[in-house]
Amino acid sequence: MSDPLLRTLSVILEETHREADQAIHPPTRKAAAIAVIGNPFAGRFVEDLSELVEVGAMLGRLLAERAVAALGIPGASVHSFGKAAIVGEDGELEHAAAILHPKFGALVREVLAKGPALIPSAKKRGGVGCAIDVPLGHKDAAYVRSHFDAMEVRLPHAPRRDEILVALALTDSGRPLPRVGGLTVDQIEGRDGLR
Repeated sequence: MSDPLLRTLSVILEETHREADQAIHPPTRKAAAIAVIGNPFAGRFVEDLSELVEVGAMLGRLLAERAVAALGIPGASVHSFGKAAIVGEDGELEHAAAILHPKFGALVREVLAKGPALIPSAKKRGGVGCAIDVPLGHKDAAYVRSHFDAMEVRLPHAPRRDEILVALALTDSGRPLPRVGGLTVDQIEGRDGLR
């Protein structure tokens, strides 16, 4: 990708092998793909945010492909997803919304070959090294409690005042040792994104 706004791409893979002194077989895995881009609207109010909407479309596909590759599974085998953005100090929360909401999700779903559930999201303003929890939920059924989770994302060098950090997190399973009831993965109908 050669977008002039892109500064860095990072991928984080987290595996949990033990939880509450119990072995987890296979380990649960979460992957976050993170882009740091320049904010073309930093420091000024602009009514038309369509440039960031289009960046969101490009990042949806790119970050989904990177996170799926890190998990090492086909896109259709992904269990959970979530997205988040941190806007640098000279930006607006609406800049993050322009990236995350109008087109980002549709491209993520293309890579995953499904995913009718709402993609959980978070956004905030912060400086270099700021952390954000990317909320996670099952991609096919929002009511699957075993997949209510989050993945913390932080880069020590971003976002600068005029940048936006954009993250997509994907998983290959739910939380380790889930036991709070609710809809289970084998009960998913996958029609309306809820059940």
